[in-house]
Amino acid sequence: MTSTELAPQLPFDRPNVLDVAPLYAVLRAEAPITKVRTPAGDPAWLVTRYEEARALFGDSRLGRSHPNPSEAATVSDAAILSGPSGDYETEQADHARMRALLVPAFSAKRMRLLAGHVRDLVDGCLDAMEAARAADPERPVDLHATLSFPLPVLVICELLGVPFDDREYFHGLSDRVGRLDGGTDAAEAMAEFERYMGGLAEAKRANPGEDVVSDLVRAQQADPRFTDEMLARLSAGLLFAGHETTVGRIDLGVLLLLSDLDRRDAFAADPEGQAQRTIEEILRLSAPGGLGLLRYAHEDIEIGGVTIARGDAVLLSTAAANRDPSAFAEATEFDPARSPNPHLSFGHGPHFCIGASLARTELTAVFSALFRRFPGLRLAVEVDDLVVRADRLTGGVTEVPVTW
Repeated sequence: MTSTELAPQLPFDRPNVLDVAPLYAVLRAEAPITKVRTPAGDPAWLVTRYEEARALFGDSRLGRSHPNPSEAATVSDAAILSGPSGDYETEQADHARMRALLVPAFSAKRMRLLAGHVRDLVDGCLDAMEAARAADPERPVDLHATLSFPLPVLVICELLGVPFDDREYFHGLSDRVGRLDGGTDAAEAMAEFERYMGGLAEAKRANPGEDVVSDLVRAQQADPRFTDEMLARLSAGLLFAGHETTVGRIDLGVLLLLSDLDRRDAFAADPEGQAQRTIEEILRLSAPGGLGLLRYAHEDIEIGGVTIARGDAVLLSTAAANRDPSAFAEATEFDPARSPNPHLSFGHGPHFCIGASLARTELTAVFSALFRRFPGLRLAVEVDDLVVRADRLTGGVTEVPVTW
């Protein structure tokens, strides 16, 4: 039996959607960079300690591409973020070019300009919650279906220029793309997703708008290396990440506040004043998925007493790093007054998540308005009874039944 066969396999068992797997704490203390098996059964290094995770996030020797893609370890059957992507020879230049294209669309300044409209969209979702409660006062309202899912979809559709009426179609594709055990169906869904976004880009060529896909179409005129295939893939990735990840953060943020009614009441007393720090703590502690961010070593890396060899897969566990007691006092406790709060939920360094400002804008609007409108909001079920989507790349829950 090889050492890889003896290695623990992801995803690790977790008690519920708010608590991460206990094994993370054990590994962080005893083997912060250790060999594991991915859900696909391939070997990878799992990084669980804050110091090493932060260093590797900013290390240019790690990338999303692989020096020999046919030999790369894979994470799962999911068709996104589960294997190598991009060209090994040109990854850094390609990344810089794509980031330059997207930074203006997702800049903090543009998000501030968007904030008022996002607040209006949130109010519309809260109206829908109230209408659902009025229609059947004895039945809990599913906050996931009325707020957590539609709000990020509305926002990303407007930002990218995607018809909101297509939301069920592309959400179905996203769901198939992100299945860890989806077999060939995930790849087929991704191909369909890219065809959909390619068709949208073609429509924008004939009738451009003030949106990100139109911006990308215009960028092709100045950069012939930016092909139609690259544009479709990038747009599909933006649409997937732009709603899937924020949905989970809203759900888990609500659960973190409602799992302790004293905590809820303290926040509801001044939601606007407490929103910023509370949201950073939600970002630190919410861990919808159970894997980590995938990278590949472009050359040998000595770190934490181990050698990560060129071509090895590396999974950076933000869930574990964000609970590291060497980086955060009372690291497993929810502390909305925590400051500073240098969590790694958006990564660190050159690949810091380009959508961070968008996510913060949405979360601020949601939590400020939700608990001002419904200060007595409470869960209609126990946290342990919520179904965790362990078979999805982005994890999370299927519903959040609430009442007030």
